Amino acid sequence: MPPDERPPAPDHLTLLSCGEVEILGRMPWSSNRTYLVNCTMGDAGLQAVYKPGRGERMLWDFEGDLWRREVAAYELSQATGWNLVPETVERADGPLGEGSMQRFVPAEFEEHYFTLLAEEKHHDRLRSICAFDVVANNADRKSGHCLLGEDGVIWAIDNGLCFHAEPKLRTVIWEFAGNDLPEEAVGALAKLCEGRPDGLRRLIGRDEAEAVVRRAHRLLELGRLPEAPRGGPHYPWPLV
Repeated sequence: MPPDERPPAPDHLTLLSCGEVEILGRMPWSSNRTYLVNCTMGDAGLQAVYKPGRGERMLWDFEGDLWRREVAAYELSQATGWNLVPETVERADGPLGEGSMQRFVPAEFEEHYFTLLAEEKHHDRLRSICAFDVVANNADRKSGHCLLGEDGVIWAIDNGLCFHAEPKLRTVIWEFAGNDLPEEAVGALAKLCEGRPDGLRRLIGRDEAEAVVRRAHRLLELGRLPEAPRGGPHYPWPLV
């Protein structure tokens, strides 16, 4: 077939959603079962991180599947226009059952939040991640969950412990506390305050989706990134 008559290559979301999945191996250092996989369609392929629901440990304070929260974090990232979370979809037909499938980010794995903080050129992106975590109520933003991709972009990964309706913010990103909201965050929050994103309704509880909008309203009214709360654990463990 002549090159100009070939069908266009599938995009990342199509590969993640519809590609044939081959497990390459289990990801190290994961508290839940997490796998590196290949998603292929014809000659096109993409590596992805697969988190099946059947590989999750039960938690007393988070109801439902954590993998759905991974997908919800991507939906929130897209709804706000922040584009902080790699493409993530739900798969009902994964090799180990239903779960999330997220584009694997080739990264400089010796880099993480604490090393990235040393370079001012990364601060705007890190502030946006901070604002995102406040709205998503991220209970587990470790330093290693900020990946510097080979594309030079910092990506926010491992977002399964998000969206609880009660305050549970635990993060290593406190250096920007009290800073004015990034200009792009103001517009993103205003957009979010118009109503909860449709994509969240099927992934998390109704009260949790409504809490996302309430947190967006409060952050927009505050006009700056919040200070660390008094009392209670507000850092995850381990830090990295």
